[in-house]
Amino acid sequence: MKKTILLLCAFTFFGCAEMQQIAAQLPQTSGVLGNVDIANGLKEALNNGIDKQVSKLTKTDGFFKNEAVKIVLPDELKMVDSRLRAMGLSSLADEGLKVLNRAAEDAVKEATPIFVDAVKQMTFNDAKNILMGNQTAATSYLQNSTSTALYAKFNPVIKNSFNKVGADKIWKEIITKYNSIPLVKKVNPDLTDYTTKEAMEGVFKMIAVEEKEIRTNLSARSSDLLKKVFAMQDRK
Repeated sequence: MKKTILLLCAFTFFGCAEMQQIAAQLPQTSGVLGNVDIANGLKEALNNGIDKQVSKLTKTDGFFKNEAVKIVLPDELKMVDSRLRAMGLSSLADEGLKVLNRAAEDAVKEATPIFVDAVKQMTFNDAKNILMGNQTAATSYLQNSTSTALYAKFNPVIKNSFNKVGADKIWKEIITKYNSIPLVKKVNPDLTDYTTKEAMEGVFKMIAVEEKEIRTNLSARSSDLLKKVFAMQDRK
């Protein structure tokens, strides 16, 4: 009976064949949820991830002291780091790592408007697939929807941040010192591109943390709508 009511409520939006498929996917719940409820519930969950997790990354040490997303050196620079430390230049090596993370913290401040726009564009079909998807389906939706725009925003911010926090000078000194060592393979990495991609990965990783929390922890569902919508996921 409850499945029949759900079908009737959504009938004006979908054809019979699609509704039969949806009905087979969506379990019975204590109330009737329409397409708007489901979409709004998923949007709320994503906005929670942005508000609670991404905002943490914009603060000082948001990357640097968070082991889950801390930006470490690319493989080609790990030998640089080791050589500097062996030469008694550990403080310079430490500072070089810190400024990469500081630049990422600056860049993430540009992420929220892009995410908010992507969430607004979510359709009911997107929401349905996300709800019945895996534990990071919502995060994957954001990643697929925003990566190009995020890179375009993050890259110039990180480049400017390198100048602001002195990363360009620090890394010029680091690379110059390393390349002056006899017989070493010279390096000249594109740290702006590397840091941009690492910052993006950190953002999506933190959104995934919140998504998994909402999907698996009933107490994390902070509104009646989240409770109702994700109850459907629980029973799939």
